[in-house]
Amino acid sequence: MRTLYSYFRSSAAYRVRIALALKGLEYDVVPIHLLKDGGEQLGAAYLARNPEGLVPAFSENDHTLSQSLAIMEYLDEVYPEVALLPAAPADRARVRALALLVACDIHPLNNLRVLRWLAHNLKVDQAARDDWYRHWILTGFQALETRLQAVQTGLFCQGDQPGLADCCLVPQVYNAKRYHIDVSAWPTIARIATHCNTLSAFQAAHPDQQPDAA
Repeated sequence: MRTLYSYFRSSAAYRVRIALALKGLEYDVVPIHLLKDGGEQLGAAYLARNPEGLVPAFSENDHTLSQSLAIMEYLDEVYPEVALLPAAPADRARVRALALLVACDIHPLNNLRVLRWLAHNLKVDQAARDDWYRHWILTGFQALETRLQAVQTGLFCQGDQPGLADCCLVPQVYNAKRYHIDVSAWPTIARIATHCNTLSAFQAAHPDQQPDAA
């Protein structure tokens, strides 16, 4: 049995949902509400499963994994039929770098716990927090757009098959639009995200399609 501990609007969980859908893998969803009762991810029951107090967590065969990129690479190794990473080492490194640009350079700075720290500990008002959020997307997307000008980019971040980098890109574009950022300023990012969202795997993973969608 596969189980994904997820929050519908978590971009990290969204990445894993895309990967699972691309591979055609069935799984159960256990919603972990990041806001209810101070955050269910901080409750003792969930912390016993994932001490990081973050989503997603993924369980299969008595193993529980955390960290979205680690989960996706696990899925790629165990279920290689629809590869998320290309075969050539240099291409694999490029895809990982694109994915990490989103997952390490943009997303952590805009994570819910960071925004809460800004609000509660540093008393940063909503307008300034929104500016913070947008700044790190703008900075990251500018670098990502430049990286995507490479010849290896095709319909997707790497060639003409969706992969690990696209799993990270689409949720970050979703977040940008939530904060009213016009992604047309980065035409390659916008084009890839738009094309991804025509595919059933990306549509099924969308936050609006999740059982806990508000």
